[in-house]
This record gives sequence, C-alpha cells and structure tokens, in this order.
Amino acid sequence: MPQLDTSTWFITIISSMITLFILFQLKISTQTFSPAPSPKVMTTQKTKTPWELKWTKIYSLPLSLQQ
Repeated sequence: MPQLDTSTWFITIISSMITLFILFQLKISTQTFSPAPSPKVMTTQKTKTPWELKWTKIYSLPLSLQQ
C-alpha cells in the first residue's frame, strides 16, 4: 500500500488560514456601522390632573385638632 504524502499539508493549511483571515478582514472593513447613540434631551410636559384644575381648600390644621 502506498504511503500518503503529508509533506505539503502544513503549508496548505497555513495558507488557507491566512487567506480566510484576509477575506474576513476585508469583509468586516467594508461594513458600515451606525454612529454611537447620543443621549436625547427630553423635556417633560406638565400634565394637569383634575385636582390641579380646580381650587381645593387647604386646611392649616390637621383634622383631629379642628373644633
């Protein structure tokens, strides 16, 4: 039975890995990424609740002290 010649396997595997590395680098370098998100300044809007729309009586004393 003839012996399998493995003397060229090393250079074949190394050159394949280098080629794949270069191809992936080229593929990644051509992609465009969106810029980093910047914080958006949010202004809070004051919403009127029903008890703010009409006048309510404010007591100066707690209910337990009233006569």
